[in-house]
Amino acid sequence: MSQLFTPLEIRDVTFRNRLWVAPMCQYSAVDGVVNDWHHVHLAQFASGGAGLVIAEATAVVPAGRISPEDAGLWNAAQVDAWRPVTRAIAERGSVAGVQLAHAGRKASTFSPFAEGSGSVPAAEGGWTTEAPSAVAYDGFAAPEAMSAGRVGEVIEAFRQAAGRAIEAGFRAIEIHAAHGYLLHEFLSPLTNDRTDIYGGALENRARLTLDVVRAVRDEVGAGVPLLVRFSATDAADGGLVTDDVAQVAAWAREAGADFIDVSTSGLVAHQQIDVFPGYQVPHAARVREVTGAPVGAVGIITSGEQAERILQEGSADVILAGREWLRDPHFGLRAAAELGEDPAALWPAQYLRAHRAPALARA
Repeated sequence: MSQLFTPLEIRDVTFRNRLWVAPMCQYSAVDGVVNDWHHVHLAQFASGGAGLVIAEATAVVPAGRISPEDAGLWNAAQVDAWRPVTRAIAERGSVAGVQLAHAGRKASTFSPFAEGSGSVPAAEGGWTTEAPSAVAYDGFAAPEAMSAGRVGEVIEAFRQAAGRAIEAGFRAIEIHAAHGYLLHEFLSPLTNDRTDIYGGALENRARLTLDVVRAVRDEVGAGVPLLVRFSATDAADGGLVTDDVAQVAAWAREAGADFIDVSTSGLVAHQQIDVFPGYQVPHAARVREVTGAPVGAVGIITSGEQAERILQEGSADVILAGREWLRDPHFGLRAAAELGEDPAALWPAQYLRAHRAPALARA
Protein backbone atom coordinates (compact mmCIF):
# COMPACT_ATOMS: atom_id res chain seq x y z
CA MET A 1 0.00 0.00 0.00
CA SER A 2 1.15 3.55 -0.71
CA GLN A 3 2.02 5.73 2.26
CA LEU A 4 -0.61 8.24 1.15
CA PHE A 5 -3.36 5.66 1.61
CA THR A 6 -2.01 4.09 4.78
CA PRO A 7 -4.32 4.86 7.74
CA LEU A 8 -3.05 7.16 10.48
CA GLU A 9 -4.02 6.92 14.15
CA ILE A 10 -3.89 9.97 16.40
CA ARG A 11 -5.20 9.41 19.91
CA ASP A 12 -8.67 7.78 19.61
CA VAL A 13 -9.23 8.63 15.94
CA THR A 14 -8.17 6.67 12.86
CA PHE A 15 -7.92 8.60 9.59
CA ARG A 16 -8.46 6.36 6.59
CA ASN A 17 -5.62 8.00 4.65
CA ARG A 18 -3.14 10.87 4.69
CA LEU A 19 -4.68 13.11 2.00
CA TRP A 20 -6.62 15.77 3.88
CA VAL A 21 -8.65 18.87 3.09
CA ALA A 22 -7.21 22.14 4.39
CA PRO A 23 -9.61 24.75 5.78
CA MET A 24 -11.01 27.13 3.16
CA CYS A 25 -13.15 30.16 4.03
CA GLN A 26 -16.50 30.25 2.24
CA TYR A 27 -17.80 33.68 3.36
CA SER A 28 -21.34 32.31 3.28
CA ALA A 29 -22.53 32.12 6.90
CA VAL A 30 -25.16 34.36 8.47
CA ASP A 31 -24.42 35.52 12.03
CA GLY A 32 -21.86 32.74 12.19
CA VAL A 33 -24.44 30.07 11.31
CA VAL A 34 -23.54 27.70 8.47
CA ASN A 35 -26.07 26.46 5.92
CA ASP A 36 -26.61 24.17 2.94
CA TRP A 37 -23.67 25.71 1.08
CA HIS A 38 -21.26 24.51 3.76
CA HIS A 39 -22.97 21.10 3.88
CA VAL A 40 -22.50 20.48 0.16
CA HIS A 41 -19.05 22.07 0.05
CA LEU A 42 -17.60 19.91 2.84
CA ALA A 43 -19.47 16.64 2.32
CA GLN A 44 -18.32 16.41 -1.30
CA PHE A 45 -14.71 16.07 -0.17
CA ALA A 46 -15.61 13.17 2.11
CA SER A 47 -17.33 11.49 -0.86
CA GLY A 48 -14.17 12.22 -2.85
CA GLY A 49 -11.98 10.20 -0.49
CA ALA A 50 -10.46 12.69 1.98
CA GLY A 51 -9.11 11.28 5.22
CA LEU A 52 -9.88 14.46 7.18
CA VAL A 53 -12.05 17.39 6.14
CA ILE A 54 -11.18 20.53 8.12
CA ALA A 55 -13.93 23.14 8.08
CA GLU A 56 -13.04 26.75 7.47
CA ALA A 57 -11.56 29.18 9.99
CA THR A 58 -14.40 29.29 12.52
CA ALA A 59 -14.45 32.24 14.89
CA VAL A 60 -14.50 31.70 18.63
CA VAL A 61 -16.09 35.14 19.21
CA PRO A 62 -18.01 37.47 16.89
CA ALA A 63 -15.10 39.94 16.79
CA GLY A 64 -12.82 37.11 15.62
CA ARG A 65 -14.46 36.72 12.21
CA ILE A 66 -12.40 37.63 9.15
CA SER A 67 -15.58 38.94 7.55
CA PRO A 68 -19.19 39.32 8.74
CA GLU A 69 -19.97 36.21 6.66
CA ASP A 70 -17.59 33.87 8.51
CA ALA A 71 -18.67 30.77 10.41
CA GLY A 72 -18.63 30.71 14.21
CA LEU A 73 -18.86 28.47 17.25
CA TRP A 74 -19.82 30.89 20.00
CA ASN A 75 -23.46 29.85 20.50
CA ALA A 76 -25.87 26.92 20.47
CA ALA A 77 -27.50 27.83 17.14
CA GLN A 78 -24.14 27.44 15.44
CA VAL A 79 -23.64 24.04 17.07
CA ASP A 80 -27.01 22.87 15.75
CA ALA A 81 -26.21 24.10 12.24
CA TRP A 82 -22.89 22.24 12.14
CA ARG A 83 -24.35 18.87 13.20
CA PRO A 84 -25.78 17.76 9.82
CA VAL A 85 -22.50 18.77 8.18
CA THR A 86 -20.33 16.69 10.50
CA ARG A 87 -22.78 13.79 10.22
CA ALA A 88 -22.57 13.88 6.42
CA ILE A 89 -18.78 13.82 6.53
CA ALA A 90 -18.74 10.86 8.93
CA GLU A 91 -21.29 8.89 6.91
CA ARG A 92 -18.93 9.08 3.96
CA GLY A 93 -16.03 7.57 5.89
CA SER A 94 -14.06 10.73 6.62
CA VAL A 95 -13.28 12.56 9.85
CA ALA A 96 -14.79 16.00 10.44
CA GLY A 97 -12.41 18.59 11.82
CA VAL A 98 -12.73 22.32 12.42
CA GLN A 99 -10.23 25.14 12.56
CA LEU A 100 -10.86 27.43 15.54
CA ALA A 101 -9.70 30.96 14.88
CA HIS A 102 -9.59 34.63 15.80
CA ALA A 103 -8.63 37.02 13.02
CA GLY A 104 -7.23 39.77 15.26
CA ARG A 105 -6.38 42.96 13.38
CA LYS A 106 -7.35 41.30 10.08
CA ALA A 107 -10.97 40.85 11.19
CA SER A 108 -14.02 42.88 10.09
CA THR A 109 -13.01 42.92 6.42
CA PHE A 110 -15.07 42.72 3.27
CA SER A 111 -15.27 39.21 1.82
CA PRO A 112 -13.82 38.55 -1.65
CA PHE A 113 -17.39 38.49 -2.97
CA ALA A 114 -18.27 41.97 -1.67
CA GLU A 115 -18.03 45.19 -3.62
CA GLY A 116 -15.88 46.89 -0.99
CA SER A 117 -12.36 46.14 0.19
CA GLY A 118 -10.44 46.63 3.40
CA SER A 119 -12.18 47.09 6.74
CA VAL A 120 -15.97 47.04 6.95
CA PRO A 121 -17.31 50.28 8.50
CA ALA A 122 -19.48 49.98 11.61
CA ALA A 123 -22.44 51.34 9.65
CA GLU A 124 -22.17 48.33 7.32
CA GLY A 125 -21.85 45.69 10.01
CA GLY A 126 -18.16 46.02 10.89
CA TRP A 127 -16.55 46.35 14.30
CA THR A 128 -13.40 47.58 16.02
CA THR A 129 -10.70 44.94 15.78
CA GLU A 130 -8.28 43.82 18.49
CA ALA A 131 -4.64 42.79 18.37
CA PRO A 132 -1.58 42.40 20.58
CA SER A 133 -0.57 45.98 19.73
CA ALA A 134 -2.33 48.96 18.15
CA VAL A 135 -0.54 48.43 14.85
CA ALA A 136 -2.73 48.36 11.76
CA TYR A 137 -2.40 45.94 8.87
CA ASP A 138 -1.64 48.16 5.88
CA GLY A 139 -4.92 49.32 4.35
CA PHE A 140 -7.06 48.20 7.30
CA ALA A 141 -8.46 50.13 10.26
CA ALA A 142 -6.26 50.37 13.34
CA PRO A 143 -6.97 47.77 16.04
CA GLU A 144 -7.17 48.25 19.78
CA ALA A 145 -4.35 46.74 21.83
CA MET A 146 -5.71 43.93 23.99
CA SER A 147 -5.47 44.16 27.76
CA ALA A 148 -4.15 41.17 29.68
CA GLY A 149 -7.68 40.57 30.90
CA ARG A 150 -8.99 40.50 27.34
CA VAL A 151 -6.28 38.00 26.40
CA GLY A 152 -7.60 35.74 29.16
CA GLU A 153 -11.13 36.08 27.78
CA VAL A 154 -9.94 34.97 24.35
CA ILE A 155 -8.26 31.89 25.82
CA GLU A 156 -11.55 31.01 27.50
CA ALA A 157 -13.40 31.61 24.22
CA PHE A 158 -11.17 29.08 22.47
CA ARG A 159 -11.87 26.61 25.28
CA GLN A 160 -15.63 27.02 25.04
CA ALA A 161 -15.62 26.88 21.23
CA ALA A 162 -13.69 23.61 21.39
CA GLY A 163 -16.36 22.15 23.66
CA ARG A 164 -19.06 23.30 21.25
CA ALA A 165 -17.14 21.76 18.37
CA ILE A 166 -17.27 18.36 20.06
CA GLU A 167 -21.00 18.85 20.70
CA ALA A 168 -21.41 19.61 17.00
CA GLY A 169 -19.81 16.32 15.99
CA PHE A 170 -16.28 17.35 15.11
CA ARG A 171 -13.73 14.68 15.96
CA ALA A 172 -10.54 16.70 15.43
CA ILE A 173 -9.70 20.29 16.35
CA GLU A 174 -7.21 22.61 14.69
CA ILE A 175 -6.01 25.85 16.31
CA HIS A 176 -5.23 28.59 13.79
CA ALA A 177 -1.91 30.24 14.68
CA ALA A 178 -0.96 31.21 11.13
CA HIS A 179 -1.52 33.64 8.27
CA GLY A 180 -1.24 36.87 10.22
CA TYR A 181 -4.29 36.30 12.41
CA LEU A 182 -4.44 36.86 16.16
CA LEU A 183 -2.25 34.05 17.53
CA HIS A 184 0.29 34.64 14.78
CA GLU A 185 0.17 38.38 15.54
CA PHE A 186 1.25 37.59 19.09
CA LEU A 187 4.01 35.27 17.82
CA SER A 188 5.54 37.68 15.31
CA PRO A 189 7.89 40.46 16.45
CA LEU A 190 6.60 42.47 13.49
CA THR A 191 3.15 42.78 15.06
CA ASN A 192 3.80 42.41 18.78
CA ASP A 193 5.53 45.25 20.63
CA ARG A 194 4.06 44.46 24.05
CA THR A 195 6.13 44.78 27.21
CA ASP A 196 4.07 42.46 29.44
CA ILE A 197 4.21 38.66 29.73
CA TYR A 198 2.84 38.33 26.17
CA GLY A 199 5.63 40.34 24.50
CA GLY A 200 9.38 40.46 24.09
CA ALA A 201 11.19 37.12 23.99
CA LEU A 202 9.88 34.27 21.84
CA GLU A 203 8.64 32.31 24.86
CA ASN A 204 6.53 35.29 25.89
CA ARG A 205 5.17 35.89 22.40
CA ALA A 206 4.27 32.19 22.25
CA ARG A 207 2.45 32.29 25.60
CA LEU A 208 -1.02 32.95 24.18
CA THR A 209 -0.79 30.14 21.63
CA LEU A 210 0.43 27.69 24.25
CA ASP A 211 -2.24 28.75 26.74
CA VAL A 212 -4.87 28.18 24.04
CA VAL A 213 -3.45 24.72 23.30
CA ARG A 214 -3.60 23.81 27.00
CA ALA A 215 -7.12 25.15 27.39
CA VAL A 216 -8.42 23.30 24.34
CA ARG A 217 -6.72 20.05 25.33
CA ASP A 218 -8.24 20.31 28.80
CA GLU A 219 -11.68 20.93 27.30
CA VAL A 220 -11.77 18.17 24.68
CA GLY A 221 -10.11 15.45 26.75
CA ALA A 222 -7.42 12.91 26.01
CA GLY A 223 -8.99 11.18 23.01
CA VAL A 224 -9.39 14.06 20.53
CA PRO A 225 -6.62 14.85 18.02
CA LEU A 226 -5.42 18.44 18.39
CA LEU A 227 -3.71 20.13 15.45
CA VAL A 228 -2.04 23.53 15.28
CA ARG A 229 -1.48 25.43 12.04
CA PHE A 230 1.59 27.67 11.95
CA SER A 231 3.12 29.91 9.33
CA ALA A 232 6.68 28.63 9.33
CA THR A 233 8.12 31.99 8.32
CA ASP A 234 7.05 35.61 8.13
CA ALA A 235 9.09 35.95 4.94
CA ALA A 236 9.98 39.48 6.05
CA ASP A 237 13.06 41.11 7.55
CA GLY A 238 13.00 40.93 11.33
CA GLY A 239 10.12 38.45 11.35
CA LEU A 240 9.76 34.82 12.35
CA VAL A 241 12.00 32.25 10.67
CA THR A 242 11.39 28.52 10.42
CA ASP A 243 13.50 27.55 13.43
CA ASP A 244 11.59 30.04 15.61
CA VAL A 245 8.32 28.43 14.61
CA ALA A 246 9.75 24.92 15.00
CA GLN A 247 10.61 25.82 18.61
CA VAL A 248 7.09 27.09 19.26
CA ALA A 249 5.69 23.93 17.64
CA ALA A 250 7.83 21.82 19.98
CA TRP A 251 6.44 23.76 22.95
CA ALA A 252 2.92 23.30 21.57
CA ARG A 253 3.45 19.57 21.47
CA GLU A 254 4.51 19.61 25.11
CA ALA A 255 1.36 21.60 25.89
CA GLY A 256 -0.93 18.98 24.34
CA ALA A 257 -0.87 19.34 20.55
CA ASP A 258 -0.53 16.17 18.50
CA PHE A 259 0.04 17.38 14.96
CA ILE A 260 1.61 20.44 13.32
CA ASP A 261 0.04 21.78 10.11
CA VAL A 262 2.85 23.72 8.43
CA SER A 263 1.95 26.60 6.16
CA THR A 264 4.06 29.69 5.40
CA SER A 265 3.54 33.28 4.31
CA GLY A 266 3.01 35.33 7.41
CA LEU A 267 0.86 37.87 5.60
CA VAL A 268 1.80 40.33 8.29
CA ALA A 269 3.21 42.93 5.90
CA HIS A 270 1.86 42.25 2.38
CA GLN A 271 4.86 40.09 1.51
CA GLN A 272 5.47 38.89 -2.04
CA ILE A 273 6.32 35.19 -1.93
CA ASP A 274 7.54 33.01 -4.77
CA VAL A 275 5.29 30.00 -5.13
CA PHE A 276 5.88 26.76 -7.04
CA PRO A 277 4.80 23.12 -6.62
CA GLY A 278 5.62 22.00 -3.09
CA TYR A 279 7.16 25.34 -2.14
CA GLN A 280 6.25 24.94 1.55
CA VAL A 281 7.40 21.33 1.93
CA PRO A 282 10.97 22.13 3.12
CA HIS A 283 9.51 24.11 6.03
CA ALA A 284 7.35 21.14 7.02
CA ALA A 285 10.40 18.89 6.85
CA ARG A 286 12.35 21.20 9.16
CA VAL A 287 9.53 21.43 11.72
CA ARG A 288 9.23 17.63 11.63
CA GLU A 289 12.97 17.27 12.21
CA VAL A 290 13.04 19.66 15.17
CA THR A 291 9.85 18.57 16.93
CA GLY A 292 9.60 14.86 16.16
CA ALA A 293 5.87 15.49 15.77
CA PRO A 294 3.79 14.33 12.82
CA VAL A 295 3.42 17.23 10.40
CA GLY A 296 1.35 18.14 7.38
CA ALA A 297 2.69 19.71 4.20
CA VAL A 298 0.60 21.99 2.01
CA GLY A 299 1.09 24.23 -1.03
CA ILE A 300 0.48 23.43 -4.71
CA ILE A 301 0.33 19.67 -4.24
CA THR A 302 -1.81 18.48 -7.14
CA SER A 303 -1.30 14.77 -7.83
CA GLY A 304 -1.08 11.45 -6.07
CA GLU A 305 2.46 10.90 -7.31
CA GLN A 306 3.66 14.24 -5.95
CA ALA A 307 1.95 13.66 -2.61
CA GLU A 308 3.36 10.15 -2.28
CA ARG A 309 6.87 11.35 -3.11
CA ILE A 310 6.75 13.94 -0.30
CA LEU A 311 5.77 11.25 2.20
CA GLN A 312 8.34 8.75 0.88
CA GLU A 313 11.08 11.37 1.25
CA GLY A 314 10.17 11.80 4.92
CA SER A 315 9.29 15.48 4.57
CA ALA A 316 5.81 15.08 6.06
CA ASP A 317 3.36 12.57 7.48
CA VAL A 318 0.22 13.99 5.85
CA ILE A 319 -0.60 16.01 2.73
CA LEU A 320 -3.13 18.83 2.98
CA ALA A 321 -4.57 20.56 -0.07
CA GLY A 322 -7.11 23.28 -0.69
CA ARG A 323 -7.33 24.51 -4.26
CA GLU A 324 -6.81 21.05 -5.74
CA TRP A 325 -9.85 19.79 -3.83
CA LEU A 326 -11.80 22.76 -5.19
CA ARG A 327 -10.72 21.93 -8.73
CA ASP A 328 -11.47 18.25 -8.22
CA PRO A 329 -13.66 17.30 -5.23
CA HIS A 330 -12.73 13.67 -5.97
CA PHE A 331 -9.02 14.32 -5.63
CA GLY A 332 -8.74 11.44 -3.17
CA LEU A 333 -10.26 8.92 -5.57
CA ARG A 334 -8.10 10.22 -8.43
CA ALA A 335 -4.93 10.07 -6.33
CA ALA A 336 -5.77 6.50 -5.31
CA ALA A 337 -6.14 5.47 -8.95
CA GLU A 338 -2.87 7.20 -9.84
CA LEU A 339 -1.08 5.18 -7.17
CA GLY A 340 -2.67 1.86 -8.09
CA GLU A 341 -5.02 1.75 -5.12
CA ASP A 342 -8.68 0.73 -5.36
CA PRO A 343 -10.71 3.97 -5.16
CA ALA A 344 -13.80 2.03 -4.09
CA ALA A 345 -11.96 0.93 -0.95
CA LEU A 346 -12.21 4.52 0.29
CA TRP A 347 -15.99 4.32 0.55
CA PRO A 348 -17.26 2.63 3.73
CA ALA A 349 -19.41 -0.43 3.17
CA GLN A 350 -22.29 0.92 5.22
CA TYR A 351 -22.40 4.02 3.01
CA LEU A 352 -22.46 1.91 -0.15
CA ARG A 353 -25.31 -0.20 1.19
CA ALA A 354 -27.34 2.82 2.26
CA HIS A 355 -26.80 5.16 -0.66
CA ARG A 356 -25.75 3.38 -3.85
CA ALA A 357 -28.26 1.95 -6.27
CA PRO A 358 -28.82 -1.81 -5.79
CA ALA A 359 -27.35 -2.63 -9.19
CA LEU A 360 -24.20 -0.70 -8.45
CA ALA A 361 -23.93 -2.19 -4.98
CA ARG A 362 -23.99 -5.69 -6.49
CA ALA A 363 -21.46 -4.86 -9.19
